[in-house]
Amino acid sequence: MADIDARTQLTLPGNNLVTLTHVVYGLHAFSAIVGLTSAAFVVTAFLTGWPSIIAVIINYVKRGDVRGTFLESHFSWQIRTFWWALLWFVIAGLFIITFVGMVIGFPLLIVVGIWVLYRIVRGWLALFSGKPMPM
Repeated sequence: MADIDARTQLTLPGNNLVTLTHVVYGLHAFSAIVGLTSAAFVVTAFLTGWPSIIAVIINYVKRGDVRGTFLESHFSWQIRTFWWALLWFVIAGLFIITFVGMVIGFPLLIVVGIWVLYRIVRGWLALFSGKPMPM
């Protein structure tokens, strides 16, 4: 029988799944940092960098393994971060292809990049504390 966390009433995940979740946050963070240190925007590196793409694939493949644990909220958090960032990236791109929209598009990419960094840091800190993310 699986152990239950008295505080959250969720099944306690195995250490290997917690480690895997740290790795996934690390992959996302690596992609975002590449965006900070290069000519690419954070959001561009986050969405197109192979580490983030691998991380999202891991999220989907291992989602069933973390179901019923606090890690399920982290996987959903990471998946939502990726897809919302992609949506806002496309919207910003549509603005950028119009001359007038460049004034909106480029700042929007910066804001989305900051948001992505925030989501990575907030999620990873919660994982270190053993806390679930809001669903």
